Amino acid sequence: MAKIDVYDTTLRDGTQGEGISFSLADKIKIVKLLDELGVSYIEAGIPASNPKDAELFACLAEIKLKHAKIAAFGSTHRIGVPVEQDSAVKALIDAGAPVVTIFGKAWDLHVKEVFHARLSENLDIIRETVCYVKSFGKEVIFDAEHFFDGYKQNREYALSSLNAAKSAGADIICLCDTNGAAFPDEISSIVAEVKAYLGGTKLAIHCHNDVGVAVSNTLLGVFAGAEQVQGTMNGFGERCGNANLCTIIPNLQLKRGYDLVPKESLKKLKSISRHIYELANIVPDERKPYVGGMAFAHKGGMHIDAVLKNPVTFEHISPENVGNERKLLMSEMSGRALVYDIIRKFEPDTKKDAPVISEILDEIKRLENEGYQFEGAESSFELMVLKKLGFYKPQFQLEQFQVIAAAPAKSQYTATAMIKICVGDTAEITAAEGEGPVNALDKALRKALYRFYPELKNTRLIDFKVRVLDGSKTGTAALTRVLMESTDGRTNWSTVGVSEDILEASWRALVDSVDYYMLDIKRNKHTERSKATC
Repeated sequence: MAKIDVYDTTLRDGTQGEGISFSLADKIKIVKLLDELGVSYIEAGIPASNPKDAELFACLAEIKLKHAKIAAFGSTHRIGVPVEQDSAVKALIDAGAPVVTIFGKAWDLHVKEVFHARLSENLDIIRETVCYVKSFGKEVIFDAEHFFDGYKQNREYALSSLNAAKSAGADIICLCDTNGAAFPDEISSIVAEVKAYLGGTKLAIHCHNDVGVAVSNTLLGVFAGAEQVQGTMNGFGERCGNANLCTIIPNLQLKRGYDLVPKESLKKLKSISRHIYELANIVPDERKPYVGGMAFAHKGGMHIDAVLKNPVTFEHISPENVGNERKLLMSEMSGRALVYDIIRKFEPDTKKDAPVISEILDEIKRLENEGYQFEGAESSFELMVLKKLGFYKPQFQLEQFQVIAAAPAKSQYTATAMIKICVGDTAEITAAEGEGPVNALDKALRKALYRFYPELKNTRLIDFKVRVLDGSKTGTAALTRVLMESTDGRTNWSTVGVSEDILEASWRALVDSVDYYMLDIKRNKHTERSKATC
């Protein structure tokens, strides 16, 4: 397996994306996550740019990493300022990172119109900066900015910029598609030509996604001879983002047999991706390859039937290889195979032609026509199956609930809920305040049930989504679907409710949440007793 180094620039290039900002504590967490994944290099930032980056390098000097080397990023020295007197170059060296990545101009347009230097002067600056940083024992990566645009406009000058860095001792030359506008065929041919031109010098490929092909360009760069891939986690970055390492790493490692990260670390890819989304305060893109929640989700009836027989039929890899999981989505399209598979969890002896399967499929169609959607509410679906099988017994009966909302609020609580329930022949009446009517109702229900089911004290609501269905037809009286996610700290489960009244829809989802948890508790206790008896 050929070794390909992974160079992560989430903490520098990634933070240039709109809406992305990490605290110092966030950055340290991300460094540890990336090291856990097993990347070779972590570009921690620009030491001269701001105090936070400078403080980060000081903190990282005290942290021992297992896999990654820390890189500091900065520019060639300024025009008219000797390299040894340039404060930004000095900051690169003082950062204490073993690797320094120096970017310089490879496009003559930028040299003349942005850098305002003579073409020969720019080459001298590249040589002087690389040579000076190398004299401090650093590993130096030369980042040839706008290389592909420069190569297409002035091939000789673009190559001379690489030669300047190589002659000064650069360890790695990185070819950058900074504008993100190159096409895969261009990347492939140009990287191959550069590889032949530079001989044994190690090449890296760094692509942006402005025309949507950053991942493809990176892969073709490797196939043409690049030995290092640069990118960001989740594709974070300026404009349309950088090449997404969450796609590049498994593509090269699982599909083409390259060695990028430890095999066991790759199984953490999804969880690390999610953790970084959370630190960035960005909702994960569920359609991302490999790590997205929908990456291995199956809904079509024929597809599900095939996957249940042999996953290879509709899955290009095993989801466990990247820490993901298969989802078989329940809907009116899912077909008999999925319904049969779920029923057998409760009734192992059920036949494939059992009438109850058709009854459940009809019920799904009826409920979806009313606005229900079970794709993200597997627990509500299981309860519906149990009802059809005759196994369902409500944990309590509602007698009445009443919710009062107050505006303007005189405290943090904006609503009060009162509720009366019955468990068997015993009634319980309680009230609770909450931050909104649903929160108040949730608190009041749990408070009433604690007397009968103390296990519920371990549970809480962690997510609440509301979707208005056909709102244009009926305005504020529109049908509303509520999706809830609950947890007991160990497992999560999701339930759904639909009604024209948002409180009624929320109530139905709440009831399903309680019923499912208590039934699950009883199932687990029954299983434990059975194992003990055996």
